[in-house]
Amino acid sequence: MAAGGWYPRFGKRALDLVLAGVALVVLSPLALAVALLVWLTRGSPILLRQVRLGLHGKPFVMCKFRTMAERRDAAGELLPDAERLPPVGRFLRKLSLDEIPELWNVLRGDMSLVGPRPLLMEYLPLYTPEQARRHEVRPGMAGPVIMRGRNLLSWEEKFELDSWYVDHASLAVDVGILVRTFLRVLRGEGVSAPGEATAPKFQGGRG
Repeated sequence: MAAGGWYPRFGKRALDLVLAGVALVVLSPLALAVALLVWLTRGSPILLRQVRLGLHGKPFVMCKFRTMAERRDAAGELLPDAERLPPVGRFLRKLSLDEIPELWNVLRGDMSLVGPRPLLMEYLPLYTPEQARRHEVRPGMAGPVIMRGRNLLSWEEKFELDSWYVDHASLAVDVGILVRTFLRVLRGEGVSAPGEATAPKFQGGRG
């Protein structure tokens, strides 16, 4: 069961609204610059809209700046992520600039500033009951996984951290995660697993 108390029930959402609203205003010049860079290098559309798993496993549309090229093989299948990620896209991902539009998802209530990262719809039937507990809270822009190593961690380690967060969410925990995540993002650490553009796909079980 998710952590109880006043903060997860009321304070967390209030913090999301205040901080996400301020961040959108402060980062709007940067967001416009990134949008222009994406348009000049990748063309339209500027945003990637992708269905992800949200609170209680319900789907929502997550928005990010588009970083990958639509390169396909002779059969019309998309090439592996590593072959579709150009230098500009790699730069945006390294500093997490592609994720600025997710602040709008936070304002909408689809996401929180802190929580387990929202995963692909195709992963839902692959979870063990313990792994599925990550959906007892809203998915987040920042979280314990990013703070501890991001895509350098195994899927098993990621899910263990997600379960820990579900049981320990508090104001102090969220502030600590936000600060440490910000520092890790500035250093560009853990963006890619070895040999991957981001991380290998989750195959089910204990990952």
